[in-house]
Amino acid sequence: MRKDFDPVGIAPFAFYRLLTATVVPRPIAWVSSTSRTGVDNLAPHSFFTVASAAPPVLQFTSVGRKDTLRNVEATGQFVVNLAPEELFEKINDTGTDFPPEHSEFDAAGLTREPSLRVKPPRVAESPVAFECELHSTVGFGVSTVVFGRVVHIAVAEHVLDGDHPLIERLRPLARLGRDEWGTVGDVREISRIPFADWERR
Repeated sequence: MRKDFDPVGIAPFAFYRLLTATVVPRPIAWVSSTSRTGVDNLAPHSFFTVASAAPPVLQFTSVGRKDTLRNVEATGQFVVNLAPEELFEKINDTGTDFPPEHSEFDAAGLTREPSLRVKPPRVAESPVAFECELHSTVGFGVSTVVFGRVVHIAVAEHVLDGDHPLIERLRPLARLGRDEWGTVGDVREISRIPFADWERR
């Protein structure tokens, strides 16, 4: 037996809670941006993925018109910082609804690191930073999908094996339902089978 849910028949927030509890785990875009007046904003966004490989484009969604979205629209630049497990509490702190004139960097005790290609700073404590220039936005009701072209990536050497970032060193967090967060847990490896080899398995 299954229970059916009609998005038209239940309250929007209830359907949102259902979506976020079942579309899991969701990687976190820890987005730093800078306002026109020079205030550095930092906030986690859990509707996040790669939109394109060539050209390299990342996307995240702002649910509502938050400081991040306003800053990105105003300046055309942002940084997506990886959200590592060791910074769990500080990442959660930066999700607080601080007024626009308050910087989450300062409130959470995080260190600004200058970016190479964009004005917003990186989070020095994060092992990976994607510097992005705004490509476009698409609105869906109360949500706005932000597409950013990656113009530079900075990766901490201690998480690399050659040029490959190791998942056991990155330790990225993920969002689940309610107030739940996920860690990497067990990692399984399996190679795809070329069609030419399918019958010889």
